Amino acid sequence: MNDIRRTILWVIFGFSLVLLWDQWQVYNGHKPTFLPSTKTAAPANPPVAPAATSASGVPAAAAPASGAVPAQGVAPAIGEKVTVSTDVFKAVIDGEGGTLSELQLLKFLDQTNNHGLVEWFRRLVGLPVAENEVRPVTLMENGSPATRYVAQTGLLNTIDTGDRFPNHLTLMTARPGPRQLAEGQNTLEVAFESQPVGGLKYVKTYVFQRGDYTIHVKHQIVNVSDQPRDAQLYLQFVRHGTVAAGTMFGTNTFTGPAIYTEQKKFQKIEFSAIAKGKVELPAPANDGWVAMVQHYFVSAWLLNVPGSDAIKREFRVADLGNNLFSVAMVLQVPKLAPGAAQTIESNLFAGPEEEKKLEAIAPGLDLVKDYGIFAIISKPLYWLLNQLHGILGNWGWSIVALVVLLKAAFYWLNAKAYASMAKMKAINPKIMEMRERLKDKPQEMQQEMMRIYREEKVNPMGGCFPIVIQIPVFIALYWVLLSSVEMRHAPWILWIQDLSAPDPWFILPVVMTATSLFQTWLNPTPPDPMQAKLMWIMPLAFSVMFIFFPAGLVLYWITNNVLSIAQQWFINKRLGVLGKK
Repeated sequence: MNDIRRTILWVIFGFSLVLLWDQWQVYNGHKPTFLPSTKTAAPANPPVAPAATSASGVPAAAAPASGAVPAQGVAPAIGEKVTVSTDVFKAVIDGEGGTLSELQLLKFLDQTNNHGLVEWFRRLVGLPVAENEVRPVTLMENGSPATRYVAQTGLLNTIDTGDRFPNHLTLMTARPGPRQLAEGQNTLEVAFESQPVGGLKYVKTYVFQRGDYTIHVKHQIVNVSDQPRDAQLYLQFVRHGTVAAGTMFGTNTFTGPAIYTEQKKFQKIEFSAIAKGKVELPAPANDGWVAMVQHYFVSAWLLNVPGSDAIKREFRVADLGNNLFSVAMVLQVPKLAPGAAQTIESNLFAGPEEEKKLEAIAPGLDLVKDYGIFAIISKPLYWLLNQLHGILGNWGWSIVALVVLLKAAFYWLNAKAYASMAKMKAINPKIMEMRERLKDKPQEMQQEMMRIYREEKVNPMGGCFPIVIQIPVFIALYWVLLSSVEMRHAPWILWIQDLSAPDPWFILPVVMTATSLFQTWLNPTPPDPMQAKLMWIMPLAFSVMFIFFPAGLVLYWITNNVLSIAQQWFINKRLGVLGKK
């Protein structure tokens, strides 16, 4: 009966591996092997043609003015598109609202095109690499609803009647000036100006800095009418709601809107929660920011300039239909007298989730980096990994050094586990002989087995408990390596030129398999023949998955295996059970 139960458990475990492998494929941008599915946050109701006001209170462009952010579903006007180039960005700013409609991060190559034997060989022998093989990461683009991701701003009328004010649907004219950050130049300004709408003129100026992923955005509001005007300024992101299916541990790296305030702290908002109308937003505050988060990269509207803490801000999210969602920060603007002007300064961060740099930019911004369920352990592990990198200067060797330190910290705990396994290995012949002798008497077999364990002073769970305690640490380290953008395109040695991409020659997975098999040989053979066979099959099954794992994660497992083998070999030799089966 026990053998049947164990067999069923192994079957369930194997099926779970198949499911996890399938989700891992989707997570890394590949087609699923067994269960094709793409997780999409669908609206609560099917999209319909835009009316004057949507179910979320978002009006169409032709509707009367109100305090809601204008809708996306109206027919857009055709505006001038301005392409801006700096050392870190290639951006397209649309004359329709002065919207940042496309943004490429030139320092980061597309993950799907940065690994492979052909490219590595070309670089090795000095041959040119085709342009499409070094395509930079596209963070934002104004394509179909399936890929749309833009940063918008505009003005809202704070009363229920009257004309609209300039918003992200208003045509704006680009002022003359340079569009490319020249050599030796540190600042580039690109300004857009609207015609008066509702008595207000809106001038938006993007200020790009060399080497900086923070774009300074100035919003000048001019009252050209003969009456006072009340307005609000909104800063928002609109993004498609398609997210990755999941990781090997069954949880998603978060993708979606995020809001931060000092009172409510960091709040992640699922697209599905917005679609269902189940979002509890923070109260209006004089601090905070909004962001759109994804794996490795983030964009955030920030008010972190001197004097910005005097500006009251309100936070909003909306389901725009057609799998599009928005997160916005609406700012109160003082009443403008006739002829008066008001300038509000903001920052738009759009770049990598480098934790230490995010900490320096705005309070709580480093929290966008997703560490999974063991974040409380992952953050100090990342700190340690970062310190090691500061000493060694190579992320690959830093991973090796970090595993060495962790193994040293758990040395005595592991020693107890390996000693218990060594004792189990020493009495294994006696157990096998007893099982063969009492194979037709299962109850007597169990009693005899417990007697042997008691006489030999062996705890069959002694090898498991110390390892179980360490599981949260190793899962946390897994998330550190998985979520750290520093691993993207970071070289280690020789052919490993990207720790976040699979080994192009499959050498690391082969080494990983060999070390796993050798570790299996060192462990005691289970009394159950089926379990004994599965112990040899499982490393081979895992090796298939490790072929597609990032090289940094495989390096971590190899280092951990080698150190475990060395410790287990020493203990087995000391107890005189080396080579015994």
